Amino acid sequence: MAVDEPAELLAERRHLIALAFRMLGTIAEAEDAVQETYLRWYRLTQDERNAIDVPRAWLTRAASRVCLNVLASARHRRERYVGPWLPEPVPAHALPVSEDSAADPLDRVTLDESVSTALLLVLETMTPAERVAFVLHDVFAVPFAEIAEVVGRSPAACRQLATSARRRVQQGRSRQASRGEHDETVRAFAAAARAGDLAALVAVLDPEVVLRSDGGGVVSAARRPVAGATNVARFLLGAVAKNPSAEVLDQQTPDGLGFALWNEGRVFGVATLEVAGGVVTGVHLVMNPQKLTLWN
Repeated sequence: MAVDEPAELLAERRHLIALAFRMLGTIAEAEDAVQETYLRWYRLTQDERNAIDVPRAWLTRAASRVCLNVLASARHRRERYVGPWLPEPVPAHALPVSEDSAADPLDRVTLDESVSTALLLVLETMTPAERVAFVLHDVFAVPFAEIAEVVGRSPAACRQLATSARRRVQQGRSRQASRGEHDETVRAFAAAARAGDLAALVAVLDPEVVLRSDGGGVVSAARRPVAGATNVARFLLGAVAKNPSAEVLDQQTPDGLGFALWNEGRVFGVATLEVAGGVVTGVHLVMNPQKLTLWN
């Protein structure tokens, strides 16, 4: 089946961006991977393109191979990143969902957990092959026989990769609060922070809470993680005091209730929180403007 019309090929772009984002963690890297995927398509001869029965399947495999190559070098690039690296936070309505829908996925609100910061951080701990196998199979329902073509292993080995990855994801989920408990705890956190109440803020933080702030060396942010309830509380109250003109607004995210930081009509930061046992266990603050393009 030949697909020569650019419009027909570009119709798959949303699907490919959705796939690549879950594998790579930033929109910029996802877009680069999708561009390379299309370049590989156009490098095929006309006869090779005519022989492809399902262009989406070919594009999915090609994009996955590109992402696999990027992931193989990602750890080295993360080590050279200025300060902590965090996945790009996405507004609930901005990223294509993983499943087909009669409605345009960009026009519908989704709280898809597969693009949450918490899950993407778990995916960061996986090997490249585990991550690709998990995303393809568990998020996009790609058969193991096709995943085997991507990672260069047998279908049985790919099944084992996905099982190992799924186990890590389930362990992370078992420690997470329900959405209701999460949002209730975050509201208590917000009330204490807005009141400038150090004791109340410390009380809603886990004693071993860790705050990570991603400025990417582009804007001012903590270069190292901040650990401990008192240290995190003081850091947050100090940040609020240093930015009196900023607005901190509640924002639903794929992680649950979080915050968008506004100044002069633009979002300059997004905070997502992890909650377990009725306290905040992690704060992820993205300040790098290159990771906030969807918010502005």
